[in-house]
Amino acid sequence: MPPKRASRAKASSKAEESQDVAMASDAPDAVVPDVAIDADQGSLKSILEKSAKRTRELFAEDQESLYITPTEDQTSQRVKLQSKIYDEYKHVQVLPYPLQKRMEEQQKQKKAKSAPPSGDVSNVDSGVQKILDGMPKKASTQQSSALVMHKPTIHNPFPDTPGGGSSLVRRPVAKAIRPEWHAPWKLMRVISGHQGWVRSVAVEPGNTWFATGASDRIIKIWDLASGRLKLSLTGHIGSVRGLAVSPRHPYLFSCGDDKMVKCWDLETNKVIRHYHGHLSGVYALAIHPTLDVLVTSGRDATARVWDMRTKQAVHVLSGHTGTVSSVKCQEADPQVLTSSMDSTVRLWDLAAGKTMTTLTHHKKSVRAMTLHPTEFTFATASPDNIKQWKCPEGQFMRNFEGPGGATGGGGIVNAMAVNADNVMFTGADNGALGFWDWKSGHQFQRLDSLVQPGSLESEAGIFCAEFDKTGLRLITGEADKTIKIWKEDDEATPETHPLDWKPSLMRKRY
Repeated sequence: MPPKRASRAKASSKAEESQDVAMASDAPDAVVPDVAIDADQGSLKSILEKSAKRTRELFAEDQESLYITPTEDQTSQRVKLQSKIYDEYKHVQVLPYPLQKRMEEQQKQKKAKSAPPSGDVSNVDSGVQKILDGMPKKASTQQSSALVMHKPTIHNPFPDTPGGGSSLVRRPVAKAIRPEWHAPWKLMRVISGHQGWVRSVAVEPGNTWFATGASDRIIKIWDLASGRLKLSLTGHIGSVRGLAVSPRHPYLFSCGDDKMVKCWDLETNKVIRHYHGHLSGVYALAIHPTLDVLVTSGRDATARVWDMRTKQAVHVLSGHTGTVSSVKCQEADPQVLTSSMDSTVRLWDLAAGKTMTTLTHHKKSVRAMTLHPTEFTFATASPDNIKQWKCPEGQFMRNFEGPGGATGGGGIVNAMAVNADNVMFTGADNGALGFWDWKSGHQFQRLDSLVQPGSLESEAGIFCAEFDKTGLRLITGEADKTIKIWKEDDEATPETHPLDWKPSLMRKRY
């Protein structure tokens, strides 16, 4: 066949094939069974799962080793980390004992809840962790405090933690101290005899009589058991603001608004010494328990230390900028403590005659102060708060807070006293009496003083208070010119008078 005819035949055959394909496409679609489609999809899914499983088996080790430092770089990485740890972290390699203990407890709890499987690949350590584990550890004791930069204080408000501070460890929550049960107090006797406000009271060391001084310029001595008047001493020409009976001498010391400080001989009932030096009224005085020293304070913003026998001023303790309202003495340093209307409390070094510590926590004038008879602690009161302190450094311990306000009665506290049974008393200028538990700061009783018949309600103020030597009687001097003696209720029990205590979550620390 000629070549032209052959090429034409091929072209015609291709055109016929294309026409057949076009006709086939115009025809309706052929119906494919659903069973065949489902079978194809199932086989495809199983193939993909097998492929993914094989891929994981092949490359799992490579995926886990992506973050592992290559073997050839181990030496350089080790040197780098060692130098950095030595320079920057050598002082904090060992955690404090509380944090170590807490972390160990957390790890134990996690292990107890869910133990990891034996063949778990997640326990593979990284290269950095291996280098850290290979570092030499510094030997330390359990009580280590490497993270602590400040010196530990003597007072530890959290007894659960071991001694020493831990500034970088979260402090545990301070637990509220449950107060001890105390019997409620009630009025026992009312003594009348003064012609003015009763401003001072002092109990004799033998606990047989007590003395009171008032605005009528008379010092009266009363029998403690019966409340009868035994003696009246006259000599002051102003209100008698302070009284003290010496435990080692037959002397009674008194001071008043007339700037005088007198020493009375109780054997002859006469004044035998005067101490001259105060420039204004003398508001308080205290006798040193072991030395023949008398300390007085007053409106001239000073506290003066007197030699009893020579009548000479040993020291003039100056530093306050307001009236020194109260002064106390004790055997150990600080041997002299003063509170002032300038809202500060000062602890004094008696030998040097200088201030050891100044406490500035109060915001208003500090009008009253008391020392605990057995503990090395004391308390101060001002209109804003009643605070407890610890000697010798004057560390703040707690605030006394009652239901009637910061001072428990809403008034200005003028008098404070505490006995050996840890019962503290506060008396305010509005006649409010507060009884507190010394250990916890809880006010377990609040009373309102009753004025004697014929007096105004505004005269229900308390100026002075003191427990007798047994701590079972409380003597208060009041603005209605009476002396009131209080005692515990003998018939009260924890069942008849249960403790009404609700711990507070909010607690001031300063």
